[in-house]
Amino acid sequence: MSSESENSFSQKQVPGTQPDPMVAQEIKKRRRDEMLPCAVAFEIAKELKVSPLDVGKTADLLDISLAKCQLGLFGYKPDKKIVKAVDVAPAELLAAIRAAMENERLTCEAAWKIAERFKITKLKISSVCEGQEIKIKPCQLGAF
Repeated sequence: MSSESENSFSQKQVPGTQPDPMVAQEIKKRRRDEMLPCAVAFEIAKELKVSPLDVGKTADLLDISLAKCQLGLFGYKPDKKIVKAVDVAPAELLAAIRAAMENERLTCEAAWKIAERFKITKLKISSVCEGQEIKIKPCQLGAF
């Protein structure tokens, strides 16, 4: 579900996997230009009481690209990502990021929780991670 030029997202899934019909219907209703914004994917997950990963998987199976990652990491034009590295951050924020890391990475979900805890934007968290060369992975929607 990255912003590849050709839609081959369904190939990421196990052969024979079928999209959830209810989720597929909502994605088809809300997509724009064969893309589904990250925020809309999360709205669908909340409204249908399914996991964000289920929405991402269904989007893959429909060969619909995810766009406008709320962390700024993918789905923007023309440069794909909008996150910019921030080299200086409060020590308390850096400590929280490092404490939440797993396997030398920060999960998307953990980044969101830290943003909420510190009352800052998700983009600010990813900017700090960029500046510290900390990779954010995996995506809650399965994009990366």
